[in-house]
Amino acid sequence: MRVLNYLELASQLDRSGIGTATDQQRAALATTDVEVVTSPWPDSPVDAAAALANGGGVFRDYDIAHCNLIGPGSVAVARHAKRNDIPLVLHSHVTREDFAESFRGSNAVAPALGKYLKWFYSQADVVLCPSEYTKGVLESYPVDAPIRPMSNGVDIDSLDGFEDFRDEYREKYDLDGMTVFAVGNVFERKGLTTFCTLAQETDFDFAWFGPYDTGPHASKTVKHWVENPPENVTFTGWIDDIRGAFGAGDVYLFPTKNENQGIAVLEAMACGKAVVIRDIPVFEEFYTHGHDCLKCSTKEEFRRALELLERDPDLRRRLGENAKETAAEHSLDRVGDRLVETYEELLDGTLAN
Repeated sequence: MRVLNYLELASQLDRSGIGTATDQQRAALATTDVEVVTSPWPDSPVDAAAALANGGGVFRDYDIAHCNLIGPGSVAVARHAKRNDIPLVLHSHVTREDFAESFRGSNAVAPALGKYLKWFYSQADVVLCPSEYTKGVLESYPVDAPIRPMSNGVDIDSLDGFEDFRDEYREKYDLDGMTVFAVGNVFERKGLTTFCTLAQETDFDFAWFGPYDTGPHASKTVKHWVENPPENVTFTGWIDDIRGAFGAGDVYLFPTKNENQGIAVLEAMACGKAVVIRDIPVFEEFYTHGHDCLKCSTKEEFRRALELLERDPDLRRRLGENAKETAAEHSLDRVGDRLVETYEELLDGTLAN
């Protein structure tokens, strides 16, 4: 079986959750018998021209088309797949809801984006999405295609040795004591204001490991906080090795307002970190308050949770141990098996909603 696993704009998305999810799909498929190609086009324009001159097409040959983004390249692949009876998988990493509060103007664009996504995803033979929550969101548009939830998974092996980075990264960013941290792109949707105001009200060191934009695409909120951070908050920007973040931090704080799953939460759990997250619907299907995380709804609850974890290192350790077991349920082996199962069902016509 030959599968196109396509991410347009891949070089611009290597620092994003979509890029990570796509990398993990490919890593998961590498453990299977599936042959993966990552571009629908021949290797060069010369190859494409030669193929056309010889009566061929500009697309490579593959049995399944699996697209991870929603732009013109993916639209072209979708149209080619439909014209040539190639089963089409569209992976929903983007929804109207999680696009809001990301970039300047994203709130205004989100309603129109919802209409576009309804049309785009409805072309699929199956839409994959990271959670039951996201499936419900897509059904509300409504998307007219079978929708199958499938965890993005977590690449546990890629985090091996994170502990070895602790001293280096804590010294580099001047972190001391119980360090509260986040990982990923800096967006207001991910709870930036809550993160910073909690820092203002506590004495802990806070660090956000991940890139941020201060240019024309940045929201006013992001520009305000990264240019005027509280005294105990560090915005690191892009770091060379994500293991440094998980080595340096002690409590993973993620007061996000909307997620389709949240890969970095699973990464923190895989590293045995105590996790404090916002009590939003998507996390209900994955995590249990008091067992593998603490869930909070208000800033006061977040503050009390952090203070409790600082006073009770045994609780911190127990939550981390249980979190590692939760992360193991999202291994890439399981993701690979589910992807292959889906592809096989598409090819033999047995896929059910």
